[in-house]
Amino acid sequence: MAKSVWAIDPTHSEIGFKVKHMMFTNVSGKFSSFDASVENEDDKFETSAISFSADVNSIDTANADRDNHLRSGDFFEVEKFPKLTFVSTGITKVDDNQYKINGDFTIRDVTKKITLDAEYSGLMKDPWGNTKAGFSLSGKINRKDFGLTWNAALETGGVLVSDEVKLLCEVQVVKK
Repeated sequence: MAKSVWAIDPTHSEIGFKVKHMMFTNVSGKFSSFDASVENEDDKFETSAISFSADVNSIDTANADRDNHLRSGDFFEVEKFPKLTFVSTGITKVDDNQYKINGDFTIRDVTKKITLDAEYSGLMKDPWGNTKAGFSLSGKINRKDFGLTWNAALETGGVLVSDEVKLLCEVQVVKK
């Protein structure tokens, strides 16, 4: 068995999320600074060990005031907790293109087990001879489980920010 090591290609990857605002529209955001590595046997992604981190200070929701609020102690408290991390604990191949990735997700000082759905887009060489693989990842977390509890009640009922956060990632990795 040959061990393969892969690194995320940040220029061809996006680490994003969506959360309901005022109970009826989605606000999208992303992290612009992140890193990940993947190690597996014989390029079989179900054998992978995945390690990921994002610089929380790089959060971007296209609104500077909101981004600064998200960086504050009401949410991520980036001065004390500058990174969020994911470390895989197991991967199940569902079919040729679908995987379930189980792992430990850490925000602030709270670690919870989550499962991500992964759709494998394929493996190919780019024009410069680099072997690359692509994945679309999705999952859901409850932000309150990670200590992100700030909210505001609406006069009409409901809350300003949903508890459920959808994780949406497009990832391209390159073989080292």
